[in-house]
Amino acid sequence: MSDDKREEKELDLTSPKVVTKYKSAAEILNKALLLVVSECKPKAKIVDLCEKGDAFIKEQTGNIYKKMKKKIERGVAFPTCISVNNVVCHFSPLSSDETVLEEGDMVKIDMGCHIDGFIAVVAHTHVLQGGPVTGRAADVVAAANTAAEVAVRLVKPGRKKSDVTEAIQKVAAAYDCKIVEGVLSHQMKQFVIDGNKVVLSVSNPDTRVDDAEFEENEVYLVNIVTSTGEGKPILLDEKQTTIYKRTVDKSCNLKMKASRVIFREISQKVPIMPFTARDWRRKELVWD
Repeated sequence: MSDDKREEKELDLTSPKVVTKYKSAAEILNKALLLVVSECKPKAKIVDLCEKGDAFIKEQTGNIYKKMKKKIERGVAFPTCISVNNVVCHFSPLSSDETVLEEGDMVKIDMGCHIDGFIAVVAHTHVLQGGPVTGRAADVVAAANTAAEVAVRLVKPGRKKSDVTEAIQKVAAAYDCKIVEGVLSHQMKQFVIDGNKVVLSVSNPDTRVDDAEFEENEVYLVNIVTSTGEGKPILLDEKQTTIYKRTVDKSCNLKMKASRVIFREISQKVPIMPFTARDWRRKELVWD
């Protein structure tokens, strides 16, 4: 076996060390999720919740693998996001944002953690109200949860990606809901949160991917979003985008000194994982 093949084999799920790192990241992430959910209360500032989630992940990952001879990268794999009501996902505002939660809000939390580049991602929907959730709010939550359970059971060797796409749409229809278009489930590898192998939530002429079978020892992020509407996202405000990821296979020639400084810092501190502009806001470097 060549050195490259041996190294590749050591980095997949056949390695107990890799499995342990995935599990450690998941355990930290589940605790972070519980913390954020417990803080989701009326009048709570969304940016405060996002910062608490990220801070918890950084603290917990910083406490493990400290005595390794080789430095182990670890921390936030995807910034904590709090998306409310009709906002589809990935809302992680700047520190200046004053948006707060209100009674009755449907709060969608998503966040990610990694140990040595092995990534765990979690998402959860929480409704701010006392007592059980009823009506259409209950329908859409149940549709997303059931669709996710079905998808997880279909992501296994021998099944095709199209099997997942078809199944989750049938589940959503049973609740009189729609799967939201444009949402993808990605294969993940070490330090890769959005691999080239993807699973469509909704197949249409504008978003086609090659169908293929799932293979043994692959890892996938299963991403399911449902809606009581038509399931067609609308871009309302591009300024709301605060999460970015460096494109490592491209280079750029920056003219402004401030741009070169911030790009150098990003390359050093978060060269691969997604990050939030909130972490890089300084007096001399204002992103918004």
